[in-house]
Amino acid sequence: MEAFLEEAGRRVDAALDSLLPPAQAEPRLLHEAVRYSVFAGGKRFRPALVLASAEACGLDPETVLPVACAVEAVHTYSLIHDDLPSMDNADWRRGWPTCHVRYGEAIAVLAGDALHDMAFEWILAAGDRLGPPERVLRVALDLATALGTGGMVGGQVLDLLAERGVVPAEWVPEIHRRKTGCLIRACARVGPLLSGREDELACLTAYGEHLGLAFQITDDVLDVVGEQEKLGKRTGSDQAASKVTFPRVFGLERAREMAREQAQAAVAAIAPLGPRGQLLAELARFVVERDR
Repeated sequence: MEAFLEEAGRRVDAALDSLLPPAQAEPRLLHEAVRYSVFAGGKRFRPALVLASAEACGLDPETVLPVACAVEAVHTYSLIHDDLPSMDNADWRRGWPTCHVRYGEAIAVLAGDALHDMAFEWILAAGDRLGPPERVLRVALDLATALGTGGMVGGQVLDLLAERGVVPAEWVPEIHRRKTGCLIRACARVGPLLSGREDELACLTAYGEHLGLAFQITDDVLDVVGEQEKLGKRTGSDQAASKVTFPRVFGLERAREMAREQAQAAVAAIAPLGPRGQLLAELARFVVERDR
């Protein structure tokens, strides 16, 4: 799995380098900030999931690289905005100073905005390569829905309200389902949406939902027990910020159990795929075994 993620990361990084505007293009400061944030490291887990979903549905992963890059772009945009002083006020991300620390808050906001827009530009511009227009539009709509008020943005609002005690701590599964899970679910659905395998959309949707929770619960656990050098960000930040997390609400050991349960449910959901789901199953197991 490490080898798969490394190879997927190389392919996605090469594609991102060709899609992003050069750092020398005006406005230079904005494009520098965009590239700084995109290439500051990271696991490339979400784009790798897009490639694995495509392969499971009989597609050539190479053809879906624009979607994989789009997913990484919106993920990076979310991290830039999440780190802002008005949000989590984080100064360290992926082992580097955060975008607003390096380039200032205004440029960081605009860099996130630019990446959000580029993501949809890349998907729509690659329409002929990705497949029939109606399928490409469904992927774009699915991604937009995952990012909206019912998904990532709405989850971020609930997360902020939970810190202030406005939303009860018991909402943590719903917060994480929206803030993290919806985008991961959208990644898992790319394969069946682009291939037209409607009969497999339901199982990959369920897989993505369980995988998203397993991923975020593990992130919560690693914030408590992980090593800062491996994570590339400060540990203990969730507790310091009074964030509502699975370890805080359910306890550390129960949180670990819940992550494993969600990973097992993800694997069970793709049983109908047979051998074609092996890579996705290994990815689910990796999510809860990782140390960064």
